[in-house]
Amino acid sequence: MADTSSRRNTWKNPSPEEIARLLKRAATVAVVGLSANTAKASYRVAKYLKSKGYEIIPVNPHESEILGEKSYPDLASIGKKIDIVDVFRKSEDTPTIVEAAIAVGAGAIWLQEGIISQESCDLAQNAGIPIVTDRCMFKEHKKLKS
Repeated sequence: MADTSSRRNTWKNPSPEEIARLLKRAATVAVVGLSANTAKASYRVAKYLKSKGYEIIPVNPHESEILGEKSYPDLASIGKKIDIVDVFRKSEDTPTIVEAAIAVGAGAIWLQEGIISQESCDLAQNAGIPIVTDRCMFKEHKKLKS
């Protein structure tokens, strides 16, 4: 893969209103990189989202179950509609995940805080799938007005 560290990030996140719409319309969230470790951010965010009524689908090939939900090795194994793919992986791992999200017809892609990938944003945009990058789904959800 080409070195993109010197490339300027030209991606802009959806507006706060668009992010709110994504969160309000979503029912199913596949969490890629969800850890069974309760001290990890992925666990805390997924637990919060589950408490707010989202169906959480763990995606972690090293676990069989997380938060009482069956864990899948990858997005292709899920076999059901995914509204948002929430990603807790290193930035350099995200293009492959975004390609998988596109292949399964995900409604949106969310790269958590600290995860920035111009290549991933370009892939999602070219596929017509909304993508949020470098934002915490937990924090954005807490901003919602019912």
